[in-house]
Amino acid sequence: MKVTHTELEGLIIIEPEFHGDERGYFIESFNRRNWQNAIINAPDFVQDNESCSTLNVLRGLHFQAPPYEQGKLVRVVKGKVLDVAVDIRKKSPTYGKHFKAILSGENKKQIYIPPGFAHGFLTLEDQTIFSYKCTSYYNKESEGGILWKDDSLGINWGTNKPIVSDKDAVLPKFNKFVSPF
Repeated sequence: MKVTHTELEGLIIIEPEFHGDERGYFIESFNRRNWQNAIINAPDFVQDNESCSTLNVLRGLHFQAPPYEQGKLVRVVKGKVLDVAVDIRKKSPTYGKHFKAILSGENKKQIYIPPGFAHGFLTLEDQTIFSYKCTSYYNKESEGGILWKDDSLGINWGTNKPIVSDKDAVLPKFNKFVSPF
């Protein structure tokens, strides 16, 4: 597996080895030993989640607050997304900065998003299947988020009218947000 560190500390792009031929392909999407050898202080994962979304669905920007903060290892099984992570760690030199990448069933890239980031994605293909491993269990009382379309974040989603949930449509703007990290 190839590991690339981004400019946002702790946010890592992972590219598993791809083996393909006329029959199809094989990838090892996760190997605990390789994960622990490649990542300093590699966290353990306790929960896997998967969603399927139609074209132009935007989910996020979400996080879980301490003491139930989550790191996530995200990937696309089928389809394509614009994946976005925003640094919400108050003492970080990149606080308020974002990272975005295209993840797809075709490119097989994964991103590890550590605790202290808000995360979201926009589906770029119909029936996109998005999968992620979490470092802690979901806790409803600790869920939080920031508004996906906040101009101060400078995120170009490539659309002005995505399909968003009622809950995501009313999340606070970044300048009204008090980070728990």
